[in-house]
Parts: sequence; structure tokens; C-alpha cells
Amino acid sequence: MLNDKLSKEELEHWEGWQQGRDPEAGNYLVERYMPLVDYVTQRFMISLPKTVDKDDIRSLAFEGLLDAFDKFNLERDLKFETYAAWRIKGAIIDGLRHNDWLPRSVREKVKKIEKAYAVLEQENNHSVTDAEVSKYLGITKAELNKTVSEAALSTMISMDENPGEDNNQVGKYSMIGNGEAGSPERRLYERTIKEALTAAIGRLPEKEKIVVSLCYFEDLKLTEIAEVLGVSVSRVSQLHSKAILRLHSATLSVHEYY
Repeated sequence: MLNDKLSKEELEHWEGWQQGRDPEAGNYLVERYMPLVDYVTQRFMISLPKTVDKDDIRSLAFEGLLDAFDKFNLERDLKFETYAAWRIKGAIIDGLRHNDWLPRSVREKVKKIEKAYAVLEQENNHSVTDAEVSKYLGITKAELNKTVSEAALSTMISMDENPGEDNNQVGKYSMIGNGEAGSPERRLYERTIKEALTAAIGRLPEKEKIVVSLCYFEDLKLTEIAEVLGVSVSRVSQLHSKAILRLHSATLSVHEYY
């Protein structure tokens, strides 16, 4: 049974492309879904250092879109936009990893900060301050903030994984798969992750919580969030990175258990 989420015109172009690589069909699909490339690119740029060129990211995103065209299964009851978004994100992450944008020294510092958040917030059951994290690590607040700013790329990548080659396995938690499918253990794992993240978001400092909400629930751009908060764009990026580090640290024990 063909995907009933597509219009008749879209299905005709999909079949033309997947069955015979029809150029006209390919052009139609590219034009139809290019806004998705721009959207995902913009979302990634929120978390990337200024040294990363937007055109490079957009090029990686476009490669992900082409990959999605080839691998999308028309018989699955799934919106192409949802599937393609994961493929595009995976292509960007692969490209960033391949080019090794982040120095090893910064990666090691990031892991230490994540561990500090995990240990301190488990002990205190509340969001710890920069002063508490700095004291635990034996560094100054200025050094902590500098590392967080440098770690923007790492915090973005740490929350995602490359989509699998199998169409039935897309993304770290298979968020777009059939919610009823999978083993009881996997469903428990996913529920535990969601509960851990929900609790962690609830404990975020107010400004970090606002940034997460505006970024991921209201789809505001980095510059728009800066305007809302009345702070600089770099400050929003720093708040975003700290929030993601806290959220990732909150899931570490779950990953280790499973």
C-alpha cells in the first residue's frame, strides 16, 4: 500500500524518481523539500561555533536530503518530512565528525563538565550554579564559561546520532518509528529517557529553560531569542549549550544502565 500521506501528484513524482531517476521528478522533489534543508540548517547553526560556515552546513544538509530521496520507503505510513529531517541531521553530524571541528582537549573538558553536572545535580536534586560546578572542577567561572562557549558543537552532536542505514531505525531513540513496535525493554528505555529529560528540563535555571522552550517548542531563531531575553546572541548560545550539557548529563545514568 502506497503512502496515503502524499498527494497524487507527489506520488507520481516519487515513483518517477525512485523507479527511473526521472530528472523532472527529481527537480520537483528538490524544489518541494528544499525549505526543509534551510530549516534544519538554521536549527543547527544555533549550536555551532562562528567558525563553522553556514554554506558548508547547508551543503551537508542537501546531501542528506538526496540520501533521503533514495532511501525513503513509499509503503511506510510515515511523512517524508519527518524521515528526511533525521537523514539531513545525520548527514550534517557525519560531516562535522569527519572534519573533526572540535579539538580533543575541548572534548575532554566537556566530558568533565557533563560529569560534574550529573554528580552535583544528583546529589542536590536541583540545578547547580556555575560557582558550584567551577568549585567541583577546580576552575574559575570564566574558564567554565569559555569551555561551554567552545563546546557548542559538542553539545549539539552529543544529543544526536547518525540515522541508521535501515529505514526501520532512524535516530537515537527511533522517534519516528511505530510507537507500538519494539521490545518491552526498548519501550521502557524510551520512557525512562523521556522521564529523565522532563525532570531535567523542570530543574533548569529560568533563563536556560526559556531558551530551550523558545528554541525547540516555539521554533525561534537565535537572534529572535536574544531579542526576547534582551541579551546578546553569544549569551543565548552559551545558555543553550549549558542547558544541553545539563540535559545530556541527566541521561548518562540511563544510558549506562541500559
